[in-house]
Amino acid sequence: SCGGDDDPTCTKDVAADKISKVDQTRLATDIATIDAYLSANGIVAQAEPSGVRYVITSLADADLPCLESKITVKYKGNLLSNPGGTPFDETTTGRTFTLSGLILGWQLVLPNYVPVGSKVTLYIPSGYAYGASVSGGGKIPANANLIFEIELLDVR
Repeated sequence: SCGGDDDPTCTKDVAADKISKVDQTRLATDIATIDAYLSANGIVAQAEPSGVRYVITSLADADLPCLESKITVKYKGNLLSNPGGTPFDETTTGRTFTLSGLILGWQLVLPNYVPVGSKVTLYIPSGYAYGASVSGGGKIPANANLIFEIELLDVR
């Protein structure tokens, strides 16, 4: 981690201009779709103020990452429209990324709610994922809402 919650070099919040660029009409539709999915499947999720929904499935007592942190994660990404289907991306061995370089959905939740050693499932509106772009080598259609199961292994 950056050095704890009182470290001035540790950024926890995504810049407002990045959030304001998201299409608000589409975001409202996506949140309604995600909430309907959660309700239909009996999933009780926390609501991040931006609209990302999350469920912490295993909570560790450790440091939270900063946006500047390099995080090592195991993860599986699925389309909300096909949650039990073949993941569009996954790693079971752990991969390292700079958190600020990942999609906004991860940046909004991990630094504020997910300590090292925790597991979380994110339900991400399309605007906080890949938006209107087709991504993942064509595996992620435009305006796709995503589900990520993440295990935060390490932060440095």
